[in-house]
Amino acid sequence: MRKSRFTDSQIMAVLKQAEAGVAVPEICREHGISSATFYKWRAKFGGMDVPMMSRMKELEEENRRLKKMYAEAQLSADLLKEALSKKW
Repeated sequence: MRKSRFTDSQIMAVLKQAEAGVAVPEICREHGISSATFYKWRAKFGGMDVPMMSRMKELEEENRRLKKMYAEAQLSADLLKEALSKKW
């Protein structure tokens, strides 16, 4: 997964600027982001603070890792089941 070039605190600063009333196109120009990126951040991180944002990212990473482990376990179980059924 690609790492963002913006830190959690930078993203929160951008969102707080918008809450303060600064126009979105001006914020995007100032920080070098697209309006789509801004709205994606607002949808994902709006109403959060930096610790909550960090915790959410940790949980997403853990969830990704667990899904990968589950898929690998299912694959090996399916292979084992197939091998055993062909033996008889």
